[in-house]
Order: sequence, then C-alpha cells, then structure tokens
Amino acid sequence: MKIHMLPTGDEVHRYQKSIVIPFKNSRKVLSTSPLNGGYRENLLSAFNHDSNPGAGISCSLRTDSYLNDLKLLATEIGLDPATATGISTAASMDNVAIKAVSYENLTVTAIVTGGVEVNGGRVGDPASYHEARGKTVMTKEGTINIILDIDADLLPGTLARALVTCTEAKTAALQELMAGSSYSRGLATGSGTDGTIIIANSQSDLKLTYAGKHSKLGELIGLAVKPAVKEALFLQTGLSPKSQHSMLRRLKRFGITEDGIWNKHGVLGEKTLAKPVFIQQLESVDREEELVALTSLYVHLLDQMDWELITPGRAAQEGRYLVERIKQKYQLDVEYTFSWQSAEETITGMLANFTDVIARISAGGPDV
Repeated sequence: MKIHMLPTGDEVHRYQKSIVIPFKNSRKVLSTSPLNGGYRENLLSAFNHDSNPGAGISCSLRTDSYLNDLKLLATEIGLDPATATGISTAASMDNVAIKAVSYENLTVTAIVTGGVEVNGGRVGDPASYHEARGKTVMTKEGTINIILDIDADLLPGTLARALVTCTEAKTAALQELMAGSSYSRGLATGSGTDGTIIIANSQSDLKLTYAGKHSKLGELIGLAVKPAVKEALFLQTGLSPKSQHSMLRRLKRFGITEDGIWNKHGVLGEKTLAKPVFIQQLESVDREEELVALTSLYVHLLDQMDWELITPGRAAQEGRYLVERIKQKYQLDVEYTFSWQSAEETITGMLANFTDVIARISAGGPDV
C-alpha cells in the first residue's frame, strides 16, 4: 500500500514487510548498505526491510552473507538487485515514522524505523567482532534505519555532509531521551547496526552545496530526523519522555536493577518482605518526580566524572548532598561514605550507596 508521496513524485510503499521507494527519475543516492552502497547515480529504488522472523526467534542469515541476503530480499519484493539499495532491521515496518519539513521550495523527508532497547550503544563501546576474522554480524533488535529524501540536487560531498548531519540528529534524539547503551554505562549514540540511505533529486533546479548545521538544509535535516527517530522508537518499544521518567530507567545503564536492589535488601539483613511486595513498593516510588530528578542529577555526576569534567572527590561530595535530600524526604537514617580514590572506585561506591538507600526506601514503601 502507498503510505506517503514525496515531493519528487516518488511514492513510498509498504508491502511484504518492507518500505519501498521506486524512483520515477534519476536520483543521487548515498547509502551505508552493502548492496550498492556508497555514492550512486544509477539506482532505481531503495528499501528498508523487516527481517524479524517472529517473536522469540532471533534473526539469522538466509544465505552466506548479509549482502546476498539483501540481494535475495530485493528480488523477493520485486526489485532488481543490480539497481536497488536496501537496509534491514528487526523493527516492524508498521512502526515507521515519516516526518517532512519544508522551507520555501526545499523539502526534507525522514522515513525512520528503529529501537535501542537491545542494541543501543555508545561510540567507543567494546566491539563484538573484528572483520578480519570473517565473522558476520546479524541485524539485532535495535537498529535505527533512516531513509532521508531531499528534494534538491546535491553535490556528492554535500550528500556526505548530509549523512553527518543526519547522524548528529539521530544521536541528539537519543541524548534527549537519555537512552542508555546496552554495552557500557554511557548514553547511547546509536545502535551497532544502524543504516542510512540519503536520496537527492538530481532533476531539481535547486542546487545545494552545503548540509551542515549553519545551512537551511542542515536545519531541516535536524527538524525531520530528530522527531522521526523519537516517534519510531516510541512506536517500536514505547521509549519516550514519559517512559524515561523513572528512577529505575535512569539507573539501568549502571547495572542497577530491581533484582539488584532486592538483593541489597537481603544483604542489609532486612529481608522481611516477600519479594513481590518489595518490588511493588519499589515500583510505587519509581516515578515519584522528586526522586526521579535527584536520581538523574546523581547519575549525571557519574557521567561527568567519566568524562573527566569533575573530580571523583567532588562527585562523591555532591552525591552526598543529593542523598541527604532523599534521606530527608523518606526519613531515613543511612550512613553515606565517600572515601574512595580512583574514579572507578568512586563510581562503584556511589552506586552501592544509592542502591542501599533505594533498598531501604522500598522496604518501607512510599510512605516511609
């Protein structure tokens, strides 16, 4: 079915678990795909495909390589693999987000699917493979795929700059959602399997030479991509400002979980509650506005210590002030120690202190 009409006259179709854009005229395309990737002027179509075989079943190659899988997919959806470029994901095409923004005769359209709950990562996180070993990495649940259509004629270098701006916009969306990495305690900057296809209209009379943030084109890329990424993440996994308004969500990337807080409750010698009751009381305070705000400030101290913007001693001292506010709110008598030396020791100690406090809050419930 046709789900969108681009200003170029190209139609966006959804069928056979794919988003497909057949080109009516010649286009300039820059793609991260192994199928006709890089810069091309001879392509006739672009697609994004949902390779998820079903709930609880992991994605796997159907051929001997990801490239050949994409060729097979192109053929199955009626495209010529020699003149198509495509990307795949485990996200549903039913959860696609489309955002178009315009200025005078320039329109930029972002067509996005994605999720970061499983595969979100921060650039520089530990790698999972080295290509020289011949290992193939399959698409995981979490890929953010972007097709960006620009109704203007761009130079090849301008297309490359548009890719940079598009990536910045994606990362900005994740930062604004405080989405955590699944592989470190950092904030996610994308997923490990993201794909992008940028399409420019080589038939347009509008010739643009720059796509950075100072240009109107760069501005429109940001205004289209950021909300489209956020909407796609919400449609796929429910990730949103509302879902992130949670103490537990803010702590997740630091390895603090409901089970970990329950175990701390036992270590404190206070395991007098049944676990379901304890978890219920933990969840009852999880979204309290003041506690979420103080938790967010606390973990940002850890971030800034990681980034060497503040010293471990200062982070521990300021963390103590935040914990004092929590103790006062819940009338807790908990000792907070902060005599650590290295940044790593300080982070470990601060997280242990915070887990201790949350365990004691949960043991008494929201009215402690």
